[in-house]
Amino acid sequence: MDSVDCGIRSADTDDVHERKAGTMTPTASRPIRIANFSGYLGDRRTAIDEAMAGDPIDVLMGDYLAEITLASLAAVHHRDPDRGYVEYFLTQLRPHLAAIAERGIKVVTNAGGFSPDRLAQVLRDDIRAAGLDLRVAHVEGDNILGALDDLRTEGHRLDNLDSGEPLENWSANPIAANAYLGGWGIAAALREGADIVVCGRVTDASMTVGPAAWWHDWSTDDWDALAGAVVAGHIIECGPHTVGGNFSGFLDIPDLTVPGFPIGEVAADGSCVITKHTRDGGAVTADTVTAQLVYEIQGPVYLNPDVTVRLDHVRVEQVAPDRVSVTGATGTPPPPTTKVAMFGTVGASVVNTVFVTSPHVEEKIALIRDQLSRNLPDGVDLDLTQIGQPADDPESQWAATVALRVMATAGDAATLAGADIGARLGSLYLQGIPGFFHDGAAGLHSRPKPRVDYWPGVLPQSALTHRAVIDGNRIVDAPIPPATAVTAQPTHPEPRDAPLAERVTRAPLGSVAYARSGDKGGNSNVGIWTPDPRVWPWLRRFLSTDEIRRLVPETKDIDIERHEFPEIRAVHFVFKGLLGTGGSSNLRVDQVGKAIGEYLRSRQVLIPDDLLGSTRRSGDHAVRQHLSGHATTGQTR
Repeated sequence: MDSVDCGIRSADTDDVHERKAGTMTPTASRPIRIANFSGYLGDRRTAIDEAMAGDPIDVLMGDYLAEITLASLAAVHHRDPDRGYVEYFLTQLRPHLAAIAERGIKVVTNAGGFSPDRLAQVLRDDIRAAGLDLRVAHVEGDNILGALDDLRTEGHRLDNLDSGEPLENWSANPIAANAYLGGWGIAAALREGADIVVCGRVTDASMTVGPAAWWHDWSTDDWDALAGAVVAGHIIECGPHTVGGNFSGFLDIPDLTVPGFPIGEVAADGSCVITKHTRDGGAVTADTVTAQLVYEIQGPVYLNPDVTVRLDHVRVEQVAPDRVSVTGATGTPPPPTTKVAMFGTVGASVVNTVFVTSPHVEEKIALIRDQLSRNLPDGVDLDLTQIGQPADDPESQWAATVALRVMATAGDAATLAGADIGARLGSLYLQGIPGFFHDGAAGLHSRPKPRVDYWPGVLPQSALTHRAVIDGNRIVDAPIPPATAVTAQPTHPEPRDAPLAERVTRAPLGSVAYARSGDKGGNSNVGIWTPDPRVWPWLRRFLSTDEIRRLVPETKDIDIERHEFPEIRAVHFVFKGLLGTGGSSNLRVDQVGKAIGEYLRSRQVLIPDDLLGSTRRSGDHAVRQHLSGHATTGQTR
């Protein structure tokens, strides 16, 4: 069906009223069109305006809750129990409530954070004041902070997902504990006639799975269909990511100043077409979709509370401009456990950035370290990170300059405040190195901020109470999966040496491959893929674990998992513990590993000439310039 005809038909008023009243379950006559309007807390606030002005849709879906976001919302909720939800979501939605009611559009979001019940009540008050007929439900059961002691008494160890250690070994004091729920609470709310469903910590994909299961009237054991919906949700959950944002091939994406938000058209069998609003910027291509497929995963087995998905079976095909077909997902029963995101305070930190001018940058940083360390209070630690390298023959002052990020940490704020790190840095101008300065407009800081540690616990799904609350007073329990199973990641053997070529060129890996990287707790992942089938045999054999350790030296002493995705021509790596225990507490400047993929693409390697010739069309202008003027060619080693 043509995408323009896939929305709720405005003339089909009986259908709309029946659906609002909860007396009709949509059938599999056509795919459900789910439009994303947020990928994280802080995403573009005009997104609902844009979606409402765009192509016809059935569901508006907004994701706000990255793992690191829960930590910040927890602090708000502790200060005021009536808050802890995403307050600007109300500002986004309020102007469109009448149009949502008129068009019969459903809204599903995790903007409820720690107070989905409170957000739902505020929405009901707004709807009543506007004289509209919209029903609001919220999903609860994810927030188990108050039940932690009872759960542990019952024998639940809440083992760390990565290390296997029990929660009792964690030194932090938990301030938040949210279990990842599936999509059946959302589906139950929609089946009961809810127009707006407010959630807390459901999985990102659940906000697509729930509406799709409702629309197509799936059963809890429709594993393949559910798996396809999880894949669709994973692709559209990060908003403009799928429309060209954060994409290695961004130079080929048109009108990227304001990329649009994606739409997932999920069919009855779980297959989907990913597209966007016709009027919006950016583009949906096989590669922008592939980039999101390999983003923030742990391998080919993708675990969800509703189904276990095999991502290595997924196929991606460009079927029309801005329309990408995604098929092949297969599903099996979900794991018996789900993840619990727990956060706890572990001290405090202060961060400043100063600048060092060449020459003798290494020696200058060493002196700064010695001077800052002198007479530091006990318990204060310093972490100095040089960012960038000065040019050999700098043609401007800034080409001779590197940034130095100075981070001080301590077990408590009072001890760190006593170190007065900002004043220490400010005192170095007359007694320190030549060429030292800071950004006067930004200033120097000594006020500590809390450091929050992350613990990904594991808890049986049977220990949770997952339910939808309709109109604030009627409770509907979410159905539970009829079966569960433990599924391990597959093991892929290390490749043999890459085949020899007659002639090779030293060029950036990015001249033949794209990449996307991200975080999963304390692990960082990176997927590297090629759009060219001719490159794939070389890429999969070249990217061994040993080669990755050479290309990314930060990984030399950590465990690495390697997997292959032949259907999308990707090699995927998980760097275990590269991010410490999680993005909220590690000391890296690239705190959640977003730039590792591009760093990897910038590394120069020996690439067969016949492969370079076929991929220079990629649109990476920097690569083309490198290949035309600066590459070195010779016999293969």
